[in-house]
Amino acid sequence: MPWKELCAMDQKMQMIGDWTTGDYSITELGQIYCVSRKTIYKWIERYGEKGACGLDELSSAPGRHPNAIPSDIVEELIAIKMKRQKWGPKKIVAWLSQQDNQHQLPAVSTVGEIFRRAGLVRHRKRRHRTPPYTEPFLECRNPNEVWSCDYKGHFKTGDNKSCFPLTITDNNSRYLLQCRALYRPTYDETRPWLEWTFREYGLPLAMRTDNGVPFASVGLGGLTRLSVWFIKLGIRPERIDPGHPEQNGRHERMHRSLKEATAKPPKDTLQAQQSAFDEFVQEYNFQRPHEALGQRTPASIYRISTRAFPAKLLKVEYDGNVKVRHVHTNGEIKWKGDRIFVSETLIGESVALHQIDERLWEIRYSFHKLGVLNETTGKVQSHAS
Repeated sequence: MPWKELCAMDQKMQMIGDWTTGDYSITELGQIYCVSRKTIYKWIERYGEKGACGLDELSSAPGRHPNAIPSDIVEELIAIKMKRQKWGPKKIVAWLSQQDNQHQLPAVSTVGEIFRRAGLVRHRKRRHRTPPYTEPFLECRNPNEVWSCDYKGHFKTGDNKSCFPLTITDNNSRYLLQCRALYRPTYDETRPWLEWTFREYGLPLAMRTDNGVPFASVGLGGLTRLSVWFIKLGIRPERIDPGHPEQNGRHERMHRSLKEATAKPPKDTLQAQQSAFDEFVQEYNFQRPHEALGQRTPASIYRISTRAFPAKLLKVEYDGNVKVRHVHTNGEIKWKGDRIFVSETLIGESVALHQIDERLWEIRYSFHKLGVLNETTGKVQSHAS
């Protein structure tokens, strides 16, 4: 979650500022600001033509309307809608056609657009959300049972460079395992520091994150390359509910302390910011007593995991009571003569199907539930469906 909420215009200007530094590619900017490459090119072109004014939202309405609906009909439609607000365009057109045969009425879709422009329709934007995580969270009674990992928003250092703090904590002891200032929250920047942490402290049983990149996606099971790697390591990827940071409250509380101690104000450079983070880690782990720990320090409780980082990732294997299918280069599996799309993230991997009903099959990747295949529809749905 960001440390400071930005309006759309601020985000556009911030994106332009990052682009002008030459430090980011268009693809990286798209990942950071969650917009398409096409949109970024459009903003850059408008900024080059008109400066900051070019980033204002433009009207998409044409200059002339050769087939415009007569104003008296528009006014009558709006008047009827105001009187019968629960009626939709289809009902209003049908009712009006029975009352007035003298005028040719517009199509139902056109009437709906008239109501929308008049502000009489509540627009519901369809959003692509990460599928919900439905498994119960593991309890963290001992060190290394559950770790939390997050990017604490992002802010600018004094030299106008972006800083994304990657943080990893042990939920039982509150031990801060990693606090790394990175330029961008991508898979390529995140994985090396996670691997360094795993080599240094061993592996947890579960890794709890939010639903942002690079930890989760809108694909089946919320999988990303990073979470697939977790599963191969035998780490259970857990995701909190969107908009509920309290489900990762211990980690969020550490973030507040981190911000107060190191980023008010931010340091001049990313290197200076990292030095501030390093000092905070030492104090937080070894000097600062924690009330929730009985006024002990995290270092007095934490112990390195007995599960060492493996020299080689083992191939995912399944027992004999499931059907195993290989995920092909298009993200599909073959199932009873049909091709079923599963996930491009799992290309080259194998998934298991376990029958749970006459026409329903649960799909798993290793121990991680992906969804349910409905043979009647040929679709794979999330477990929440």
